[in-house]
Amino acid sequence: MTTQYSILFKQEHAHDDAIWTAAWGKSEADGSDTIVTGSLDDMVKVWKWGDEKLELQWSLEGHQLGVVSVDISHNGAIAASSSLDAHIRLWDLESGKQIKSMDAGPEVQLTAWSVAFSPDSKYIATGSHHGKVNIFGVESGKKEHSLDTRGKFILSIAYSPDGKYLASGAIDGIINIFDIATGKLLHTLEVYNETPTARRVPPEKAEITFHFRRSRHAIRSLTFSPDSSAGHRLRRRYIKIYDVQHANLAGTLSGHGSWVLNVAFSPDSKTLCLQVKSKQPHVPTKKSSSDKSVKVWDAGTRACINTFFDHQDQVWSVKYNSTGSKIISAGDDRSIHIYDCPM
Repeated sequence: MTTQYSILFKQEHAHDDAIWTAAWGKSEADGSDTIVTGSLDDMVKVWKWGDEKLELQWSLEGHQLGVVSVDISHNGAIAASSSLDAHIRLWDLESGKQIKSMDAGPEVQLTAWSVAFSPDSKYIATGSHHGKVNIFGVESGKKEHSLDTRGKFILSIAYSPDGKYLASGAIDGIINIFDIATGKLLHTLEVYNETPTARRVPPEKAEITFHFRRSRHAIRSLTFSPDSSAGHRLRRRYIKIYDVQHANLAGTLSGHGSWVLNVAFSPDSKTLCLQVKSKQPHVPTKKSSSDKSVKVWDAGTRACINTFFDHQDQVWSVKYNSTGSKIISAGDDRSIHIYDCPM
């Protein structure tokens, strides 16, 4: 058992172009660890992690443009991928075969950006350019629900682990939190300023809105803590922590030297989150500059406890494994890094 953070494995040239997204899942069937990556090279790749090394299992073709988001079902059997070609594809991770291809809408309208499986793996949520959260059935392959934020381009999507809430983050700095059972919008967080002033809407509208000064900073990533008590969002060089039930700001992590792009929570909620930083506040591009770092924060003390500087270019994605003993990161240098975490 490791007692300190360290780089454990590097997979150089994992793709032919920048890696924008990664997911880590565990198979309920055989207990094996699977990593799925998506790249600007239009490919989805499936890797097996074992004996402290990665082995390529499948290279999945089908997308016509860059892959921007991937996720793995909670039983570890199916992967979902979304692309700039406006298609969501489902893949059988055991056979490497495509299960379904779902047309999310016109390609020019970016109708499918981030994808996320529901905790029961029956649905896939994705954000659209028009501010709608579209929910597709895994079995039907069809759009079954649509949640309207009445906002702008949705860049990030997250289900709470208990399946009660769904959160979306938009390009204009707004987070919307929905009640899954009723489809109602519970909270709208306009994350524009350091100190919010709250205006409570009548209870029958089941909504709390916070008003901030206008900002141009997008919500590039958000996540829930495993106990579903807090949501996290990224803005400029800060990580904001919110209490989901009351929409209160619970804390701020600051001190980053550059833009924060992605965040993940450890399964035990103790090491809060891991975040990646970049200097550019726009959508992924090969030309973006970066400080190339990955940071780990303590959830209780709000202190940075480790920083990795192993990537050669901007980092776009980070994830924990199911036990919290490992972290994966991937980015513009086309490499996949696996880090060892103290338990």
